[in-house]
Amino acid sequence: MTWTLPEPMLSTPLPAPILRPGWAGEPKWDGFRALLHTDAGQVVLRSRHGTEMSPAFPDIAAAAVQLPNATALDGELVVWEDDRLAFERLQNRLQRRGAAAAQAAQDWPAHFVAFDLLRLSGTDTTAWPYQRRRAALESVFASWGLTAPWTLSPSTTNPDTIREWLTWTGFARGAARRAPRPVHAPIRAPR
Repeated sequence: MTWTLPEPMLSTPLPAPILRPGWAGEPKWDGFRALLHTDAGQVVLRSRHGTEMSPAFPDIAAAAVQLPNATALDGELVVWEDDRLAFERLQNRLQRRGAAAAQAAQDWPAHFVAFDLLRLSGTDTTAWPYQRRRAALESVFASWGLTAPWTLSPSTTNPDTIREWLTWTGFARGAARRAPRPVHAPIRAPR
């Protein structure tokens, strides 16, 4: 049976450093939500709406060799410029292909900020509780020695840490995930 990327689990906006019990907070990155899957040398980099983004981000696709085989990550593509997140540079990169995409990767390198692990070395982790997936994601970063463009998104249950994130340049808000939930049960913002 072929494994396919699931729909991304959406976070809940967090305008204040208040977490409900059982929730974890993360910075809200100003980028493109992306799912990445690598298996037997093949790389899929897909937007949350299903658009294939590998041609526009050859640097991220090439860096997938740093990951364990048959692994999938959920995260955010970002571009930094002058110590700030540069969404306009990221948008510009999305329109490029071929030599223009390669040049854009040199001019404005992208980073993949990972906040969830969906598959690990062929094991589907989407039914695991968030805490277990998060521990496994942290282990992948540590044991595989991942370097740029890979970035591990911070995660916390400490309101003081979230308050600090809300003061970072480029971060207008945080995001929350219900910690015990598996991926197949997305959280949506209350209306």
